[in-house]
Amino acid sequence: MTQETFATPEAHTIRIYNALILPLTESDVTAKPLVIEGELQIADDRITYVGNSADAPVSTQWDREIDACGNVIMPGFKNAHTHSGMTFLRSYADDLPLQQWLYDKVFPLEAAMTAEDVYWSSRLAILEYLTSGITANFDMYQKTESIVQASIDSGFRTVLCGSVNNFVSSPAELEQQYLRYNDTDPLISFQLGFHAEYTTDEKLLRKIAALSQRYSAPVYTHSSETASEVADCIKRHGATPTVYLNRLGMFEHGGGGFHCVHMTEEDLDICLSGGLWVITNPSSNLKLASGIAPLTRMLRNGIRLAIGTDGPASNNCLDMFREMFLTTALQKVQDQDASAMDADVVLRMAASNGAQAMCLPDCDSLAPGKQADLIMLDLHQPNMQPVNEISKNIIYSGSKQNVKLTMVAGKILYENEKFHLDEDPERIYAKVNETIHRITRS
Repeated sequence: MTQETFATPEAHTIRIYNALILPLTESDVTAKPLVIEGELQIADDRITYVGNSADAPVSTQWDREIDACGNVIMPGFKNAHTHSGMTFLRSYADDLPLQQWLYDKVFPLEAAMTAEDVYWSSRLAILEYLTSGITANFDMYQKTESIVQASIDSGFRTVLCGSVNNFVSSPAELEQQYLRYNDTDPLISFQLGFHAEYTTDEKLLRKIAALSQRYSAPVYTHSSETASEVADCIKRHGATPTVYLNRLGMFEHGGGGFHCVHMTEEDLDICLSGGLWVITNPSSNLKLASGIAPLTRMLRNGIRLAIGTDGPASNNCLDMFREMFLTTALQKVQDQDASAMDADVVLRMAASNGAQAMCLPDCDSLAPGKQADLIMLDLHQPNMQPVNEISKNIIYSGSKQNVKLTMVAGKILYENEKFHLDEDPERIYAKVNETIHRITRS
């Protein structure tokens, strides 16, 4: 694949016609997605029309008209849990159990990162998101200002998640970031969060819970990723992470848990009653031998689900197609039921649900007034033919090769294997290689 970068004229009004549109406006997560044969119109960063061409507003003043040639237009995928700045660690710390991987390999190198390192590593991650049809990410990492600048410079939508722990940041800094980054740029927002129960002492956790109550804000964290994490929490507090955090008042205004592999019935009851999101990360959980999250049980219980890639040090690729396939396939194997976790459910988990989990209600579907965060998937590829069921094709046979266009806030950032950005990808690659070489040789 050639990965060129070139400037493109600003297009304030865009018409995409001759398209198969999956608006994903249905409220029922199990419903078969509606398919509209028609067109979609955009003005600046908003969608103005979705429907058949016969009823569409007519204009001769489009800045750009795109013939979709019968390809799919749908909301972009949302990476609901990641650590973009960890791209510099890709394939550096592999084939190790989680605790050894984290404490012996990851934390020591991360401590040596500069703000510039995080900036270039985040820009590399964004390139990969765009090629995978991801239009927004929920990014938990350090040196937040660098992540913000990388996102703004790339024109990419990022929801920042606080990462307070005993070693990095503080509740006071978390509050400052919450107030600052929810009023910085239309592409940037911030949610309260901390790394995990096992890295954050109770004094800090109580202060974070107090912030949540002060601002009526949700809180997000890694939770119940491994069996040992849960067992150790029970030893410390006499309760699982979910139960313990709930007792501290952490989830009075919602939020969610990343991973949630080892969950008890009491944990699931708290998720349901608190309206918590479970964000699953199947590739990372497999690679680190953490286990398989009980998603079908969660779905039956009415718990809300979304999907993330986790970071590029534990995955190692930021590919939503792989995550979607594993989300359904692992449930089928675990339940010994080929009908488990229908592809239509998984498609919504990756697109609409991800937006809602990240508090991006304007990005969850394609409808007038919504943000123009969308992708075009190429059906004119062998892996997408014949077209019996579009949603099934996307989940079971789709891949990054089918991503023909990725648009964020009405701007095309990736199209036909070319990036529409301000920076040469080769320079980004070189900068990230400089980071890992400098840190590992120092």
